[in-house]
Amino acid sequence: MSGHSKFANIKHKKEKNDAARGKIFTILGRELAVAVKAGGPDPANNSRLRDAIAKAKSNNMPNDTIDRSIKKAAGNLDGVNYESITYEGYGPKGVAIIVETLTDNKNRSAANVRSAFTKGGGNMGTTGCVSFMFDEKGQIMIEKDDDTDFDTIELTAIEAGAEDINEEEEGYEIITSPDDFSSVREALENAGIEMAEASLTMLPQTYAKLTDEDDIKKMNRLLELLEDDDDVKNVYHNWDE
Repeated sequence: MSGHSKFANIKHKKEKNDAARGKIFTILGRELAVAVKAGGPDPANNSRLRDAIAKAKSNNMPNDTIDRSIKKAAGNLDGVNYESITYEGYGPKGVAIIVETLTDNKNRSAANVRSAFTKGGGNMGTTGCVSFMFDEKGQIMIEKDDDTDFDTIELTAIEAGAEDINEEEEGYEIITSPDDFSSVREALENAGIEMAEASLTMLPQTYAKLTDEDDIKKMNRLLELLEDDDDVKNVYHNWDE
């Protein structure tokens, strides 16, 4: 999302209504199931599952819901058939958009994503048409409070392999390579440092501005349609909101 509203996005997501939160939990449950199928139900021996659990907790998913999702997936491995499909395209004025889905019906997902692009004044493109404008990174967000100590955060993160740490008004952003994400997240967790969000993401190399009110309305409509879709896992774009 925009580099100027990272913590605002986190707060917005966590304050969503029950219906939207249920959609987030649905996607998180699918991620847990896919992780269990890939490496087993024991997080001690499955780093992908550990990361999925951490992400679920950062989104306020209850522990018993997490446990049920893991047990359900472990007892029904043949039924876990979710497929990760990524779509790329353009919003108004060529804003670059990447849409990650986790679905059991790729035809439904493709149709819904295409419809969202059309209704939002954009269009779907071919694979690779905009992904070269983004860098895949691990991103960890830590909100400032009376207990946060920048020196401890910086030392812990750097020693675990973090690439960069950015201080913002509301907190700290830690950037890692995809390969080092798990080790950095776990080091912070073991140090008792609370994370507002921790996930692999796609960071835009440059940002695009929209000045026309109609374009802004269309872009907001496009993002709203995508984020309301139950199959959509993540939406990345380079719009400077």
